[in-house]
Amino acid sequence: MRTRQLRYLAVLTAALVIELGPLPTAHARTQHVVKPGESIQAAVKAAKPGDTILVKAGTYRENVLITTSNLTLSGEGKKTVIKPPEKASTDDCGKAETGICVTGTAEQPLTDVRIRSLKVTGFAKNGIWGKYTDRMDVRQVTAAQNGQQGIGQEKSIRGTFRTNTSKDNGQSGIFLANTVDEEGAALDTKGAVVRDNRLTGNRVGVGIRRLRVLTVQGNTLTGNCGGVFVVGDEGTPRAGDLSIVNNKVYENNKYCVPTPRLAFIQGTGILLTGVEDTRVTGNAVRDNVGASPMSGGIVLFPSVVGAKNARNTIKDNVLANNLPADLADRDAGPGNTFEGNTCTVSEPVGKCAKGTS
Repeated sequence: MRTRQLRYLAVLTAALVIELGPLPTAHARTQHVVKPGESIQAAVKAAKPGDTILVKAGTYRENVLITTSNLTLSGEGKKTVIKPPEKASTDDCGKAETGICVTGTAEQPLTDVRIRSLKVTGFAKNGIWGKYTDRMDVRQVTAAQNGQQGIGQEKSIRGTFRTNTSKDNGQSGIFLANTVDEEGAALDTKGAVVRDNRLTGNRVGVGIRRLRVLTVQGNTLTGNCGGVFVVGDEGTPRAGDLSIVNNKVYENNKYCVPTPRLAFIQGTGILLTGVEDTRVTGNAVRDNVGASPMSGGIVLFPSVVGAKNARNTIKDNVLANNLPADLADRDAGPGNTFEGNTCTVSEPVGKCAKGTS
């Protein structure tokens, strides 16, 4: 019986080949090597899903637009440097004044793009920016001295940002948002991860805007105006269900000027505003000192649109020498809890489990 079935399948396959022609073979993964004087963008355009673009050590002055899924762009560490060209490209990435753009669409998000081991610096806006992406993965990248965000994404899910250095950027070292140029409810990232990065000299080390379901873990944040900012509003669903875990947040005492919507920033460790059900646990927060309304170690702060922080858990953090307070609940929203935190000064008093509050 089995022999008869196999013969039938063989006959059927042969008939399909005659009717439709031979079945297409799978694309053999290719490594495209780019050397100094050659174009990264040309290699990206030639690449197919599954390919790798290896960029050798050198300086490359161009904007790089990636619109192909399942692609790896990899350099040779800090010796592979991408800088602004004398004349920006005419594509969307050049118009955005950004170093590397990973861009899909709402109907067809770009999936599984990996960026590795290079430096992107000096762009007027962002170093690396993803839009409509799924599982964009950025590791061992240095993003420095870009005008806005060092590394970031919007309208994207399941991104991973690990072991990067992002420093001296005009806005955030790493910035994840629902969207940056329009209003909208919080986006479920389905588990984005910002982990083990070093973020220094930025306006904000890690900025999270109107998102749900992500983790910020194991990062070192120092020398910024603020360490971690988690920002929500009154939209539905609300921003929240986030984990801010085991980060080292110290001496974020750089001064950043006020904006039309926000007071000046200085000496803020971790700030929550307008978010719910977020867990801030196991962080080491020290020596964040300033006179801003947002200054302090871990601060729950009133939203500019009046949305209260709600049901957030601040637990088992170690805080020291933050001024004017280690823990500050300046919002007094419903259901926020403070448990097991080692600290000295809290606003209002009584929120430190150990020490004098």
